[in-house]
Amino acid sequence: MQTPFSTIDWIILIAYFVAVASIGPLFARRNKSTESFFVGNRQFPAWLLGLAMFATSISSITVVAFPGDAYKAAYLRWLPTLMLPFGIFIGSKFFLPFYRRNKCTSAYEYLEGRFGNGVRTYVSVTFVIGQVMRIATILYLVSLVFQQMTGASPYACILMGGGVIAIYSVLGGVSAIVWAQFLQAFLLWFGAILCFATLIRGIDGGLGAVFTTGWADGKFMLGDLNIATGKLEPAKWFSIWDKSIIMMLIGGLAGWIFEYSGNQNVVQKYVSAKNPKEAFKAIWICCACSVPTWAFFMLMGTSLYVFFKQHPDPTAAAILSGAHGAKPESILPFFCIKMLPAGLAGIVITGILAAAMSASSASISGISAVFITDIYRRHLVKKAGERHYVLVARITSAIACLLMMGGAVLFYRASDLTLQDFGARLGSVLGGGILGVYVLGFLTTRGTGRSVAVGIGATLVFSIYMAVIEFMKVTPEQFMSLLGCSRTAALWLLKPVHIYYVGLAGHLLTFVVAYLLSSLFEQKRDLTGLTFWTQIESEE
Repeated sequence: MQTPFSTIDWIILIAYFVAVASIGPLFARRNKSTESFFVGNRQFPAWLLGLAMFATSISSITVVAFPGDAYKAAYLRWLPTLMLPFGIFIGSKFFLPFYRRNKCTSAYEYLEGRFGNGVRTYVSVTFVIGQVMRIATILYLVSLVFQQMTGASPYACILMGGGVIAIYSVLGGVSAIVWAQFLQAFLLWFGAILCFATLIRGIDGGLGAVFTTGWADGKFMLGDLNIATGKLEPAKWFSIWDKSIIMMLIGGLAGWIFEYSGNQNVVQKYVSAKNPKEAFKAIWICCACSVPTWAFFMLMGTSLYVFFKQHPDPTAAAILSGAHGAKPESILPFFCIKMLPAGLAGIVITGILAAAMSASSASISGISAVFITDIYRRHLVKKAGERHYVLVARITSAIACLLMMGGAVLFYRASDLTLQDFGARLGSVLGGGILGVYVLGFLTTRGTGRSVAVGIGATLVFSIYMAVIEFMKVTPEQFMSLLGCSRTAALWLLKPVHIYYVGLAGHLLTFVVAYLLSSLFEQKRDLTGLTFWTQIESEE
């Protein structure tokens, strides 16, 4: 049943790389200004932007990590995806229209008028750090595919995958990225459907067996794997100290509100549309494509579990148990390379790579846009020509690619948690209270740069404290020895909230501290056009 990656698979893969690489030079000549390089002169239609946004939101994190998580664990971490429609509704009503009205390129230009340059710079830097972590994660997942496909070392795989992504991202500009993502979205769907159909055909009893066996083994439960016992356990309905259903939904909603209020990757696409109506359509097209696709890839993971339960394989068993450092994210690439016939494997793997490249190029473009607009042009070189800024934008993109490769190497030293789990922990710590800043800015008339700075400072202290506790594996005994406190107090200090909710707590902390300080010590000022309550009607 097992077949090696054949010559025809290599031909398909190389043809894809050549085709995508050619898009970069094709559009490179048109990028003579930052307006064209970052937002395509604001001329994209809804159908094109919507699918491009979908391709950005999916990435190889969905294609590889979602099946890996469902294969090893259950569906708890799928819950936040269900909150996307609510996040889009809130974002489109309260936040996104401001960016079009002010013809922004960066999502963080607004913050200077509302809170001052210091807050704008902090949020910009936080975004850049978060996106570097994201693209490093994506490249790590792609390197798993390459490693299994070629047998090369993981570091060679990172260099290879990162190099291809760099060539495409540095040359392309947003026009090349959007058109490539449009094509990559269909390639992703095509490859995924072919893979799923082949997978189901190999299961005795077909799709019905997936549901019956998966349900009997607890694979559809809203729960997670207990690392200590190796068993699946249902999550509590509500708890701030453990993974719980309601908190996962609340955390997901907060994440999507931030995504559609202050994430450059979304805002950059939104302001690139022809007009507000097209922009509004685009985000709902993205939603209509994304939510079912996330569910599909979780079901793919459950189907892989049932397939390998019916057709035992030592490698698949090692991936399930985590033996010998096997990562759950490698289960779908393993199935594709070892189980699919020649030609089909190449198509499916190309779909995975297409998802990775589409998301990475969008994030790299976002990093470049934020650095040039909010930092370089604002502080370092204020009056250079457009050709200079486009050149620096390309250099910034290249540096982001190098950081992406370095970050991907670090993921190989991560824990034996699923990458979705590890990513949720890391993303929570790196939240930085940014959503709290946006909610304060758009939905209240309180807050200045000083009060927001204090709120951010409190959040940073809290986040660093929780990061040390989580990733350095501090024990209750160490706390008791250091502080001379009781075990009960030490346990509470070690876990005031679950690590998943640190980001949510940080957003709330930033908002509350800044709002209270502003209410007590600061005068109200003229905020015409800067809040939802004092907005100016759009002339578009």
